Amino acid sequence: MSGGSTSRLRAGRRRAPLAYAIVVVSYLGMAGNAPLVAWAQAPEAVLLALRMGFAALALGIVFLRRPMLSDLRRPGAAWRLLFMVAVSSVTLLLTFYAIGHTSVAVSMFLLFLMPVWVALVAPRLFDSPREPMVWPALALALAGLAVILAPDLLGEGVRGSVAGLIAALLSGFGYAAYTISVKGLTRIVASTTISMAEALGDTVLLLPLAVWQLNATGYRLDGRAWAAAVVMGIVCTALSYTLWIVGTARLRVEHVTILGYIEPVVAPLYALLLVGERLTRWTVAGGALILAAGLVIAVFGRGEDDASAAATVEPL
Repeated sequence: MSGGSTSRLRAGRRRAPLAYAIVVVSYLGMAGNAPLVAWAQAPEAVLLALRMGFAALALGIVFLRRPMLSDLRRPGAAWRLLFMVAVSSVTLLLTFYAIGHTSVAVSMFLLFLMPVWVALVAPRLFDSPREPMVWPALALALAGLAVILAPDLLGEGVRGSVAGLIAALLSGFGYAAYTISVKGLTRIVASTTISMAEALGDTVLLLPLAVWQLNATGYRLDGRAWAAAVVMGIVCTALSYTLWIVGTARLRVEHVTILGYIEPVVAPLYALLLVGERLTRWTVAGGALILAAGLVIAVFGRGEDDASAAATVEPL
């Protein structure tokens, strides 16, 4: 190994703890979306479109400049960004449909099977060796999620339409495809370009549904809904998504998805503050298992190999 390769590998190892911290912080921010939707008590599609619109506005004001526009001219960048936006929008709609046509607990469990699909597919797509610690960490995280959802699963059972269950399962596939596509994009364009493209694209694609929902429900946006949309757009999306993409560029994508189990642990804490929902022993016990999974993957997992780190475009 040459001296330059050795120094880059050492730099990557030094950077790994920071990358894990960046991803965790991003998930802490994104976990605020669901409680804010509950707090605002507005139609979900309307809040989603507003959230993405405010995110695109914030990112455009801060980052829209010539280097971001030049990213679109990189070979393969434009169609990959369009694919990512399409997958993101369709998956969001599938998630909403699943929650509306089956129980929230079942929908969330099928959705959070996403790291399993990533762990199976990512090593082949990125031509990287399989990560032995992914499976024990994933088992811990899934067990923790099952414990958190146990009261709802036991109380309600697996109910809902077949279409709702299929939509929930497909949403897990969709988020896996989205995450893998973002990981690939980090190698050719900057993180801010990816987050800007997603926010703007989702706004355009979801706006017709939001207008239809406003007309169908007769809902009129109030101050609480606007405040929730602004916070979700700027903090939970523009800032958090950009941080997530920065961290995803530096870590194995399997590790990133397992750390995503932090969201169902943190969301109840936000719900406690915003809408007064009390924590249960199930949530605490399941959260402990999920945090243990995060520690396993961060402490014992293998980092990105040197070739991947060297090929990544520096974000921001």
